[in-house]
Amino acid sequence: MLYNRLGQTGLFVSELCLGTMTFGQASGRYAAASGVGQEAVNAILRRALDAGINFIDNANVYANGQSEEIVGQALKTVGVARKDVVLTTKFEHATGAGPNDGGGSRVHIVEALKASLKRLGTDHVDLYQMHGWDPATPVEETLRALEDVVRQGLVRYIGVSNWAAWQVATALGVSDALRASRFQTYQGYYSLVGREIEREVTPMLDAHGMGLIVFSPLAGGFLTGKYRDGADGGRRATIPFPPVDEERGTKVLDALDPIAAAHGTTLEAVAIAWLRQQKAVTSIIMGVKSVEQLEANLKAVDVTLTDEEMKTLNEIGAPAMEYPGWMLAQSAPRAELLATGRLPDAGH
Repeated sequence: MLYNRLGQTGLFVSELCLGTMTFGQASGRYAAASGVGQEAVNAILRRALDAGINFIDNANVYANGQSEEIVGQALKTVGVARKDVVLTTKFEHATGAGPNDGGGSRVHIVEALKASLKRLGTDHVDLYQMHGWDPATPVEETLRALEDVVRQGLVRYIGVSNWAAWQVATALGVSDALRASRFQTYQGYYSLVGREIEREVTPMLDAHGMGLIVFSPLAGGFLTGKYRDGADGGRRATIPFPPVDEERGTKVLDALDPIAAAHGTTLEAVAIAWLRQQKAVTSIIMGVKSVEQLEANLKAVDVTLTDEEMKTLNEIGAPAMEYPGWMLAQSAPRAELLATGRLPDAGH
């Protein structure tokens, strides 16, 4: 297990992160993606720690708060020291029916954090992430409130999830103007069949020194191959999340087959290994329901793809270029000059 620096902080996190959306029993559309009870979570956490995972992701809406409670109890049962785990959670999604039960207001941040700390059984979280954009609250209010909880010692670092690149860049500028804590991480969807993040978000993260925490690295199980040829059943039968272009996805699976065979491993291990070798990626969230599923994902740390294999996968799943991307591509000669010091070929 390798450890990567979290954004521009001095904190290091494991390249694989234990996801917790499956813990507890959710209701509604996400019910099929949950259902893991306390005893199973204890076993999953114990194996994750043994494998070197020190990073645990959560959110206050996972199973209506049950996930945080279960994780808090599991940490006590397993007996891990608090300093040996990097614990995160998220806020912003609605936790009730009231108008102030969600968002990025000072009121909601204070109340949501207080409730999360109680459920987790801890006096602080290492990374507190805003789960989505709140159009109703001025970003200055959100950032001042987050700075306050950092100064109070309740939160170590802050991050964001599911924002547009321009929204993150705006918030970073406001943080600098306020001399407040900056967002250090971005949690977003990234996989071999979901690479839209490469258009605007990952270049922005690189420019601002932010880390990328990846969720749904297997596209909701699609990259395991078990949904190939329209196979029924499984989570995607009831929760087709994240969306996948089936035609492009089939091409990616076909490209994964010989690579997995060459390494004597599984499709999912190769898919995760591809993410591990992406410069932008800090950590990859593993959402599992059993120790067996965790073991399958852990195989990825032993897979190193060749340059040729990376080239094949990079090309087969590349997102279509959109404006202004195809105009910005014209700056490639200048980028080459900067990188190599050589004048580009003058031929046209």
